[in-house]
Amino acid sequence: MNALRYALLVLHFVGLAAILGPVLEQLRAETKRLTMVMVWGARAQIVTGLALAGLAFARADETGYEPDHVKIAVKMLIALAIAGIAESSRKRENPVVQFWLVGALTLVNVIVAVAWR
Repeated sequence: MNALRYALLVLHFVGLAAILGPVLEQLRAETKRLTMVMVWGARAQIVTGLALAGLAFARADETGYEPDHVKIAVKMLIALAIAGIAESSRKRENPVVQFWLVGALTLVNVIVAVAWR
């Protein structure tokens, strides 16, 4: 079970890198765009996040740790917003506002994951 959890966690981080990497790469670019890498990273974040939450709830009895329902719900809502913005704006010519929203919401999701205890 731990091997599966660690594999999902690594894939979750790969999804995070797939979103933040292009954001950081395009910081100085004149034309901002949402790439397919970012879209697939957002999708990966949702799928692996759901799987990690499911594993956390499945292991709650054996570890004695009950996952925080509200934290998981907040992270899921943010991840769905990121994916929705990325999906709907990827074909636009210069989606500056959406580009910054995706980057900012991704950082907010990281902060929620790390700081919310």
